[in-house]
Amino acid sequence: MTKNYSISCFLLALGLSVNAGYTQAQTLSIASETISSVNERDMGGTQTRLASNDKTVSAKTVYSKPSDAELKSKLTGIQYDVTQREGTEAPFRNEYWNNKEDGIYVDIVSGEPLFSSREMFKSGTGWPSFFRPLVPDHILEKVDRKLGSTRTEVRSKFADSHLGHVFSDGPKPTGLRYCINSAALRFVPVGKLEAEGYSEFLVHFQPTTTR
Repeated sequence: MTKNYSISCFLLALGLSVNAGYTQAQTLSIASETISSVNERDMGGTQTRLASNDKTVSAKTVYSKPSDAELKSKLTGIQYDVTQREGTEAPFRNEYWNNKEDGIYVDIVSGEPLFSSREMFKSGTGWPSFFRPLVPDHILEKVDRKLGSTRTEVRSKFADSHLGHVFSDGPKPTGLRYCINSAALRFVPVGKLEAEGYSEFLVHFQPTTTR
């Protein structure tokens, strides 16, 4: 049944795309994305692992936001205030502002990977600062006009957590400074990446890796 349903969706997307005036290449791309979405939905949105040549292959992980009741029981007061109420923690008195250990930073709410120690730098602000995200697609930007000025807020894609702000006074090569609240993050050290399901980022910490 799943196969027939996928084929039907494929043909529907194909017909709609042609009628909308897309090129042949665009039409095929849209149709392929449609059938991929259907297949992913049928998998139940869970993470699947397959053994292949003694290596672990991870399917696309779907991150989600727990209910508000779950968040209130899971998060500390400052973590909830920052991520859900757009609060700001105190500088120099937070967990990761001076962390020097190698690893990645994930959303405290959903676990989606956000930043890496490889792109972290000492900004002197008292908050964890990064010159680019680990997974750019997991970072959303929003205009913030609070406090009498216009800033660019950054939020996580799947949990919609408030993370902090991004400024254009960072170091090379991007010139950006992602000023992030420690309370919005959970640090996963390199030694625990595989055990916690983030093995795909191990290559990021190999000596020959450059970004």
